[in-house]
Amino acid sequence: MGNGVEGERGRFAAATAVTPSGGGVYVGEVADGWDINGNANGGYLLAVVARALAAVTGRPDPVTVTAHYLSPGKVGPATVTTEVLKQGKRFATARATLTGHGKSVITALGSFSDLSGGDDEIALVDGAPPDLPPPERCVPRSSSQTGPAANFSSRLDLRLHPDDAGWDRGEPSGQALVRGWFRLHDDEPIDTIALLCAVDAFPPTAFNTHLPVAWTPTVELTAHVRARPAPGWLRCAFSTRFVTGGFLEEDGEVWDGTGRLVAQSRQLALMPRA
Repeated sequence: MGNGVEGERGRFAAATAVTPSGGGVYVGEVADGWDINGNANGGYLLAVVARALAAVTGRPDPVTVTAHYLSPGKVGPATVTTEVLKQGKRFATARATLTGHGKSVITALGSFSDLSGGDDEIALVDGAPPDLPPPERCVPRSSSQTGPAANFSSRLDLRLHPDDAGWDRGEPSGQALVRGWFRLHDDEPIDTIALLCAVDAFPPTAFNTHLPVAWTPTVELTAHVRARPAPGWLRCAFSTRFVTGGFLEEDGEVWDGTGRLVAQSRQLALMPRA
């Protein structure tokens, strides 16, 4: 990822860092290179907001976060204004708005906790991680991507299932499904806030159909974090059932290397115009 300041900003933790400036206000930066065609990725922006919410609540892990996207996020200084709504024994709930270049960019409401325990929890799981070839047999999006998504893709290590990568050469599968592996570069640990980026890191499911391939802006994104992930690759799957009224929904699952579900998501996005 390079050396010096640029190398640090290329790391996820540094690129999403915020610093308190008093009164529940945090300052940070929408870092260069985490954008798609000049607009910062929605999951990345949510992670910046989540850093501030974790700090103001004193709880390290997002459990549920819902974000509404108000305007495109551009590279440059950013301010996150927070408000704690409730401090409970197990959860703290707060809201925050990120502002940059004089515009409100994203506003979010989240409940935070400490997910360091939970090994003995009751579990009923009607599902399984997606069946993926090994990472070395999948399509490395981060190293091969060119065009508008190249900046953001270069910051992550994404490997697409071969059956879900044909759209990039004009051969979509016809199924609104995208599966693949996710990790950060240089073995940077994936914390629960990085999971908020993972749920929005993959190409839109609509790209794998015969619908237009263009900017698909997020209107709202909700993420549920179930556990801290084990080190290593994450298995991810995203699917869409309905494309109506100019919108699509995208449901996501993220599983760690132990076969544990660590995050889920639902996103409402605008369909690109033909």
